[in-house]
Amino acid sequence: MNYNVKPLFRPLLLPTALLLALGATAAQAATADQARWQSEAKAVSITRDDWGIAHVHGKTDADAVFGMAYTQAEDDFNRVETNYLNSLGWLAQAEGERAIWSDLRQQLWIDPAELKRLYAQSPGWLRDLMNAWADGLNYYLATHPNVHPRVITHFEPWMALSFSEGSIGGDIERVSLKELQAFYGKTDDKVAFVDTPSCWVEPTGSNGIAIAPKLSADGHALLLINPHTSFFFRSELQMSSDAGLDAYGAVTWGQFFIYQGFNPHIGWMHTSTTADVVDEFAETIVRDGDKLSYRYGKEQRPVSTRDIRVAYRKADGSMGARTFTTYATHHGPVVREADGKWISAALMNKPLEALEQSWLRTKASDFASFMKIAQLKANSSNNTIFADDKGEIAYLHPQFIPKRDNRFDYTKPVDGSDPATDWQGLLPLEAAPHLLNPANGWIMNTNNWPYSAAGKDSPKRADYPRYMDSVGENPRGIHATRVLSDKRDFTKASLIDAAFDSYLPAFARQIPILLADYDALAANDPLKAKLAGPIALLRSWDYRWGIASMPTSLAVFWGDILWDKVDKSDVSESLSVYDIMAERAGPQARLHALVEASDRLEKDFGSWGVPWGEVNRYQRLNGELVQPFDDSKPSIPVPFTSSRWGSLASFGAHRWPGTRRYYGTSGNSFVAVVEFGDKVSARAITAGGESGHPDSAHFNDEAERYTTGNLRKVYFWPEDLAGHVEKVYHPGE
Repeated sequence: MNYNVKPLFRPLLLPTALLLALGATAAQAATADQARWQSEAKAVSITRDDWGIAHVHGKTDADAVFGMAYTQAEDDFNRVETNYLNSLGWLAQAEGERAIWSDLRQQLWIDPAELKRLYAQSPGWLRDLMNAWADGLNYYLATHPNVHPRVITHFEPWMALSFSEGSIGGDIERVSLKELQAFYGKTDDKVAFVDTPSCWVEPTGSNGIAIAPKLSADGHALLLINPHTSFFFRSELQMSSDAGLDAYGAVTWGQFFIYQGFNPHIGWMHTSTTADVVDEFAETIVRDGDKLSYRYGKEQRPVSTRDIRVAYRKADGSMGARTFTTYATHHGPVVREADGKWISAALMNKPLEALEQSWLRTKASDFASFMKIAQLKANSSNNTIFADDKGEIAYLHPQFIPKRDNRFDYTKPVDGSDPATDWQGLLPLEAAPHLLNPANGWIMNTNNWPYSAAGKDSPKRADYPRYMDSVGENPRGIHATRVLSDKRDFTKASLIDAAFDSYLPAFARQIPILLADYDALAANDPLKAKLAGPIALLRSWDYRWGIASMPTSLAVFWGDILWDKVDKSDVSESLSVYDIMAERAGPQARLHALVEASDRLEKDFGSWGVPWGEVNRYQRLNGELVQPFDDSKPSIPVPFTSSRWGSLASFGAHRWPGTRRYYGTSGNSFVAVVEFGDKVSARAITAGGESGHPDSAHFNDEAERYTTGNLRKVYFWPEDLAGHVEKVYHPGE
């Protein structure tokens, strides 16, 4: 059944006396809740600075959690609730049948009964934090009666365990909804997702850079925090307590820990990993009447079954539900069928340890204490770039890495009937690629393999099993190496410059190939005259983006069109955008893609020579999760491009229905550069603004700074806040 959500069906009619008794009990409970919330609120102070960013302080860590949950709800309750609808598998109760399959996928691993059991056995300090988290959200709802949740009208502490790791795409999202639907659904089921068109596959992930003291101007370690996510995916805030908590950074809406950020002593940046930590097992199913079993070595094991009931909102607003009988082996839930085998999926499912690790690392004081927390081994989806005030810099691969037999290729389903393919526990941390204070003085990761993280001082690929990486190098990795190599005297300002370096290495490789194609044309070939102007424009280009850059517009249109035309049906993840376009497209395909790009620019903008800033725009019109982009409404030019082309600063943009211009929805979302001197200091920027409310002064007040890379000062210390305070209050005031 569903807990703490809007009722799905009409309630039973009960005797009047019982109703009165229940009502009295409920009233007493509500009164006790209100008294507790008010007491907690008095222990919390919220300071909003002149960017609307909340600096939350409590007497205890739990008080700080109460206050930060409250402030997140103030800024964007819709995003807080939606994240938990997703994580609990309850989204269809708000959005209807189209979300049934994402809910089913989530509930294959997320079971409220199990989360309640884990909550009950969690350490007291963590229960206190979960209790405070739920209280902060519920107090917000109690003091804001005009806010109407779509589903969750009362938060319970155990719910925090459903969303214990702050990545933009968790491991569960690697399970294909389309194939899940094909396995468990019916032929007339509504599609529960929108396939991304092949012409637009925006890279996701992040950039992290750490600079050792010997390469900095002032002898201090520096850290770049640059997550690439959907815009407005995280809140920026500071939380501190009299118990020693003091962390600043990006918080995924609804969570109670700083996900990417820093405290007075250390900083941590997570980048989506390329390690293979989610595996599929091809199960050989044996049917004996109604009984199902699967082969495992010389034995047959029974297939486990579990009924999952997914509630959904009907088109008329009433509630319905579908019940699915789901299957699992000891490897994990069955998620699809292929070549006559049932495919089960194995992935990390350690919500209690993940929440512990996510919280405790925010209170670490140096690398040794950070690594002690990492021994919980509950981070599966991220690499970590680390820096601290002792001058140490480090790279960590995910801590949850199953040990496997390297004979098998785990990027494809392995034979589940062969016990040799089973996971053999988790690897010790030192068995994964890692770095501590490399001789070159810098560390970087751009969602690429770890084998270029420190230039010549990187971990060696031959020393590790192949499942440590499933992608290889990427254009951003090549770019980061270029801007970091042989550089010295880094400051916060010069590290920001590096993070916004305008070079586009993908085009630096691709455009000379295109120019050679053109030069090889016969003099009387019609394309020679047709493309003379565009080719001349590209020939003079320095492969750098900019608002006024016309070659950038032409190159991006050309690249997008060519990408769409290239056959990617058998492309492995390790084949980069460079190689797909260079190897899969011939001269005629490349030249005709330039014709199409030129024609499209002329049709949409009146010329094939159009400044990139006229095409590439930032626009935020309302507080909805999906923006209604409109060429007739105000927007701001953005100089940087998609990270597909190797731009470190990422702006994932394309045309939308009814638009000529490109509008971005992902990429640089929160950017911070941190310096660990005698006192930590930082500069940062958030896409748009801190508030999700269009009527707020902080809905879009950072937009221009965001598009120009003009990071503002972070008010970390009380003296930093002096003169920059907008208001100070307690929750509920």
